[in-house]
Amino acid sequence: MPKTTGVTFISSDSERKEFLYFPYNHYKDDAYWVAPLLIEQKKLLSKEKNPFYKNAEAAFFIAEEDGKPAGRIAAIIDHRYNKHHGAKTGFFGFYESNNSQAVTNLLFRVAEDWLRERGMSDLLGPANPSMMDEIGILVDGFEEYPYLMMPYHKSYYNQLLTGAGLEKETDLYAYEVDQNTVNRQRMQRAVEIVTRRVPGLHIREINLRKMKRELKIIQHIFNEAWKNNWGFIPLSFEELEVLGKDLKKIVNPRFAHVAEVNGEPVAFSVALPDYNQVFRKMNGKLFPVGIFKLLYHKRNINRIRTALMGVLPGYRGKGIDALLHQKSIDNGLQFGFDASELSWILETNTEMIRVAEKIGGKRTKTYRMYRKDL
Repeated sequence: MPKTTGVTFISSDSERKEFLYFPYNHYKDDAYWVAPLLIEQKKLLSKEKNPFYKNAEAAFFIAEEDGKPAGRIAAIIDHRYNKHHGAKTGFFGFYESNNSQAVTNLLFRVAEDWLRERGMSDLLGPANPSMMDEIGILVDGFEEYPYLMMPYHKSYYNQLLTGAGLEKETDLYAYEVDQNTVNRQRMQRAVEIVTRRVPGLHIREINLRKMKRELKIIQHIFNEAWKNNWGFIPLSFEELEVLGKDLKKIVNPRFAHVAEVNGEPVAFSVALPDYNQVFRKMNGKLFPVGIFKLLYHKRNINRIRTALMGVLPGYRGKGIDALLHQKSIDNGLQFGFDASELSWILETNTEMIRVAEKIGGKRTKTYRMYRKDL
């Protein structure tokens, strides 16, 4: 007998809870999935607590198959993205599904209808919920734990998405460097070359006591550095301030740097300790005992992830980005961090790919963004 499927528009607290908790049951038997903190997921979905929704609208849907939760999706309109790009793009996000083409087709049908009714002409995603949050579907690298703030998915998702009529927009790469692969000699030569090439260059640690000043520097450099890149949206100070409050709890100044030339900031890099190594022991729960697991196990974190980086256009191609990576990796090796991930890197960003490979990085994961004409 064929299974009966249906989709519910999320409007009640119980439905929101079902939407929130779906991945925790969906991935319970997946060895490499890391449960994100529930408290952070609630904040991400909250239209009151997440400043993203001040310039966006979204609808959330949950699918059922034979009366049981079988998938979820969000339809999202990011007005800032469309204004910046002169587009009518709708996004999908938070997609999860059982291995059922019927469920996935139904999820996308309702999301696409919701977006069409509001005048959107094409679909892009996933963005959860914005391009500054987790994006992409994992299509390669399923036998590795994801680093902090990087997603993990079922291996059949690519087949379901293409079956629903979506096609590849672009791929995003993750490169990993560890103490066995890092090319220390080449990194040291790069330091010497760049120091000669850029007189007055100085790399300093981010000052956590002057976070507002540092965030303004990061905002300026990020917006200038990324403005011509695929998927860019200008980063508002309010968004960055919310992000900064979260990052301040976990950032280590040894892995977060600003590059200055004659005292003027020209580049930055923020690498974060990989708290996923702790979160995978907590099943998404900070209370009542998760906080103690966090405090106890964080001493065993031995990986970092370069999550944010930007170089002002006038200083590109001079090797400053390689120096920033070198600084974080070198400091990490000194303090017991023996692996570092550079992610994500656009498949078209040949300059960053070359930097990653030159310092000994190996591509470990590929994430895919999808599109569809509406």
